[in-house]
Parts: sequence; structure tokens; C-alpha cells
Amino acid sequence: MAVAVPSALRISARRLSDSRGLMSLMLTASLFGPLVAPWEIRPVKAVPAPASVLSSQLSSQSFVAGAVARSGPAVVTLETQRTVRASAGNGLPQGLLMDPFFQRFFGLQGQPSPRSRVERGQGSGVIFDAQGLVLTNAHVVENTDQVTVGLPDGRRVSGQVVGQDSVTDLAVVKLKGGNSWPTAPLGNSDQLRVGDWAIAVGNPFGLENTVTLGIVSNLNRNVSQLGIQGKRLDLIQTDAAINPGNSGGPLLNASGEVVGINTLVRSGPGAGLGFAIPINRAKTIAMQLVEQGRASHPMVGIGLSSIPASAPGGVTPPGAVVRSVVSGGPAARGGLQVNDVIVAVAGVAVKSPAEVVTAIDRSGVGRPLELRVERQGRSLPITVTPVDMRALKMR
Repeated sequence: MAVAVPSALRISARRLSDSRGLMSLMLTASLFGPLVAPWEIRPVKAVPAPASVLSSQLSSQSFVAGAVARSGPAVVTLETQRTVRASAGNGLPQGLLMDPFFQRFFGLQGQPSPRSRVERGQGSGVIFDAQGLVLTNAHVVENTDQVTVGLPDGRRVSGQVVGQDSVTDLAVVKLKGGNSWPTAPLGNSDQLRVGDWAIAVGNPFGLENTVTLGIVSNLNRNVSQLGIQGKRLDLIQTDAAINPGNSGGPLLNASGEVVGINTLVRSGPGAGLGFAIPINRAKTIAMQLVEQGRASHPMVGIGLSSIPASAPGGVTPPGAVVRSVVSGGPAARGGLQVNDVIVAVAGVAVKSPAEVVTAIDRSGVGRPLELRVERQGRSLPITVTPVDMRALKMR
């Protein structure tokens, strides 16, 4: 067994071959206390840590438990049921199948009529209002005939879809009956930083009340970077494990506040990446769904792309190039032209098409918005008034 020896003692021990070395050893021993033979082992007495230190260690190790205790009672399971009609007759139109002539011609006489089947699904959600309002993903409750909500305390109640928005993949479900519902506190996703703790709570693969821990890996990850089109979302990226069934469940911060709604996972060799809708965005959409039954999405009627790389090294300059302008839309009426480069929105510089879309989306419908554009070497202010996406599509 190795015995720790002071460095001065080790140096002197190497000099035992002469008398001066022995004198040096004795002098060193007198300085450091009595000599200890190599075969003599003296136990080191443990000094107990102060109670305050132990308390701080325990609290730092159990912050996840505290966070889950705060919001966990409001995390629910959503069991959905939808009826799907299965067609018969080799893909022939149902109108033709009802005609006896076509039934004889195609040899379909005596075949059973089209049958329906029931598809069941499962997802997660979080109660954000004491009136029994549940925030979840639109893809969890889309086209459902029946929604059953399971609470952590064992209660199972029926739910009604109040509204859903496919553009942001958000939906609100109202619990039926009862008046005592646990709620989760909502945080501020704008205050998140990369590296903050992230706690995912949900029901992956039907395993209720599953908790996983990670960090915020990135912020403002545009959904188009994931190869998903038709959505208008900037997502929170996290390495907290998110799996099928987690959809619609909350992403919590270290204080147990909901900072995101888990929406998708991108899996790959070795690891998976999870993504959540920022709660500030989700709150805005949820209020619109509750009050109007639908959400509005501002648009100005332009198509955008990144500025082609021109600097040495292929660096893409900041901003967005206007590639198309919808005739009669807000952008056309405001004077925006193809090949204009948008460099700022509402006085804030933008680096990419995604940032332009996000800035327009935050401005709201019907509010004038100033764009700063560069056109043939000139810097111009252009004012546009966004309209709702549905109104623009009807043109």
C-alpha cells in the first residue's frame, strides 16, 4: 500500500546513502513531525461536512424532482380515436360501384360494401388553464372522433377539441365535467439560453409520466431546416429524449415552468434531436384558438430566398432576396419588387428569409410594418400591412 510522503521527505530519503543524508532526514522529520515507518499506516479522520453544505448538495441534485412536482400533475395523456372508411373495388369510384351494371362488368357482385375501421392514437398534453384547457399538438387530435384524457391522479375524462392550427401544429382541448384541474405554470421562452436545463415530460410509447433531462441545444431553429414545409415555426432544440407519444407534452425549465411544447424528434445513428414550440408562441396561438376557434397568420405575399454567396469563402450575406410578389397583395401594394433585398423589419436587422417570416408573423394582421430594402445600390423604406393567410390564398 502506497503511503503519501511529503516531497521534502522524499527528497531527503534519496540521500540515505551518506551520513549527511541521514542528518538531512532527521532534520526534515523534526520539521514535519515524527517519522512514520512504511509499515505503519495511520487512518485519516474524516471531517464531517457542515449541514449547510449537505443541504445545498441535496437541493442541487433534486431540482428535477422539484420541477416535475410543480408541473407534473398537469401533464396528461390524450387517447384519440378516429374512424377511417376503407374503400373496396380496386380503387374504383364509389359512385360506379353502386351501379349494378358496373358491379357485373367488374365482377364485384356479392362483394362486401366498403367497411370502416377505427384507428387509435396517443399523445401528451398539458393543462394550462384551471377551466380545463389542454395545450397539445394539432397532429395528435387531427380528424379525431373521440378524445379521452388521462390525468396522473387516475382520472379519465372526455375532451373536446376547441380549435387546432396545422400551420403551427398546435391545438387546444377542453376537459368535460369537473371544476378542479391542476395547472402548470407557463414560463417565458424568450429568456431561454443555450445550455439551460430542459426537462421533457410526457407519455412516450404509452409509458405515462416519463421524465427525461437534457439541455437547450439551440434556439430559433427554423422548421424549414428540418426539411418540413408548410409550417411557420422557430423551434427550441433539445437533447432531452423525446419519443413518439411525447408529442404535445411540456418542455420544462429548471424551475418547473413550461417553456415549450414538444412537437417532433429527428432520429439518427447514435442519438436523437428533439424540438419544441416556444411557449410564448404557443400561448398566442392558444388564445386565438380559444377565442376564435382558429389562428390567424400574417402574410404580405412574397417569396424569399437567401442572398447568393458572393464574399470570399462562400459566406452568405445577411438579408433575404424577394423572388416573387403576389399580384394585388400587401407587398405589391406597398411597392416591393422582385430582386429587392430585405435587410431589416421594423427597425431590426434580419439575417435570413426565416427571420423575415418570423418578424412578419409577430407583427400581427392589419398593423403597418416597415421593411428596409436595398434596390440597385439604394436603401429604401417600404411599408406593408400584413393580411391573414386565408384572405391572401382566396385571391
